[in-house]
Parts: sequence; structure tokens; C-alpha cells
Amino acid sequence: MAVATLHLDIVSAEAEIFSGEALRVYATGTMGELEVAPGHTPLLTGLLPGFIRIRDKEDKEDVVYVTGGILEVQPFVVTILADTVVRARDFNEAEAIKAQQQAERALKDHRSNVDFAKARAELARAAGMLRAIREAKKKTHIK
Repeated sequence: MAVATLHLDIVSAEAEIFSGEALRVYATGTMGELEVAPGHTPLLTGLLPGFIRIRDKEDKEDVVYVTGGILEVQPFVVTILADTVVRARDFNEAEAIKAQQQAERALKDHRSNVDFAKARAELARAAGMLRAIREAKKKTHIK
């Protein structure tokens, strides 16, 4: 008997990141953690910065980090429209730490409300990326 799968598309403004079959998709929506399986009830939600975990037909897991976006679920189709996407194999913890430190400095040195808001958004993005990298390493044994 064939195992039920769903079709998953992950796209960003820059490129199509993933298009293929999956057993499960895990993401963080605006209302909390989601696990999407074949036959899931239709759903549309915003995505928070964090990682998307994809369990493929061979039961292997792939991870991508998104800075936010939209998740649309139909019973056997999932579409993720992401602001920015970084694949797990491209994760660079040192760069994420550097970005977080730069954002923290910018937050301290802000000269206007616009600078402050921009620095705060950059800090949240960098901290989210670093958290996702560390969590993905724990869950998927990425080195």
C-alpha cells in the first residue's frame, strides 16, 4: 500500500526553494506550532520567523529557515510563500552571531525612531536565525 504524501512548494521572492512530495511539514504559524499531514484541513496562516521541517518520503528530514511569510494548506497541497529562506546546509552560525552583534550595536547607537525600529527588527531577525540554526542542529544533527 502506498504511503500518503502531500505536495509541498516553498518559494521566496528570490527563487523556488523546494517543490516535491513530503510526509509531514512542521512550521511555526502565528497561532503556534503546526504539523501538516496529508488530508489536513484547509488552513491559511502567517508564518513567524523560524524553521520549516520537511519529512520526506524516505523519512529523512530537511530544514529551511524563513524570516516570515504565509502558509497555505489544502488537503494534499502545502504552499509556503516566504519572505526570505535559508537552507539548513547554508546555515552559518558565525555569520548569524555577527549579524546579531551588529544589530545590538545599532540598537544602542540609534539616532532616530526609524533607526531604532530598523535595528530592533534586524535584532529579532538575527536572533531568530541563530535560534533556528541551533535548534536545527540539535534536531537534525547538522554540523
